[in-house]
Amino acid sequence: MIQLIRRILSWLWTTRNGRITLAGMIAAAIPLLLLAGWLIRPLFVDTVVDEAFPLGADATIPEQLTDDEARVMMSAASKLEIEVEESMTEAMSAAAHLKTGAFVDGDAFHKGQGSAAIYQLEDGSHVLRFEDFRVTNGPALFVLVSPHPDPRGRGDIAAAGYTELARLKGNVGNQNYILPDDLDPDDINSVIIYCKPFRVVFSTAPLTP
Repeated sequence: MIQLIRRILSWLWTTRNGRITLAGMIAAAIPLLLLAGWLIRPLFVDTVVDEAFPLGADATIPEQLTDDEARVMMSAASKLEIEVEESMTEAMSAAAHLKTGAFVDGDAFHKGQGSAAIYQLEDGSHVLRFEDFRVTNGPALFVLVSPHPDPRGRGDIAAAGYTELARLKGNVGNQNYILPDDLDPDDINSVIIYCKPFRVVFSTAPLTP
């Protein structure tokens, strides 16, 4: 087999039409290799995030700071590792815990674990928070919420309807997703980690009050 491949390549390289054909094959192979790398690479690389519990949207910004300066300071502060004895932050204590659930595997290959919970913040807004979260990584994973109590595939999602919140920030770690103002938490019965390119459910978290 190797000798046959060598002969074919040698013939392609030693003729003008062959060189044109070989160049065309290489040009066609490059985007396919790039696509394969984009699809396969996430399976071997974890994207880790660790977001603090969100403050209310009406948090006060000091008058001497611009919005951009405040965002920079808050971003830097969120990356500091500070040991505290309290088991729950003041923001979490003030928030109302509405629904919660545990992530389960989408199938034998696509694994998920950790918790999902919906909170109402002091300002009345709602946030979906993942804690101790981990899911099999993949290309273009998105966070969906649905009225379906336990969707197991795209058929269940399509039949019950869904709302796309955002692209998944990381396949490992604590993270927050703000719910749209017009989305009633009472209408959310499950959280879904969904791969758009392959239309596959990677993990779900059925939610209960």
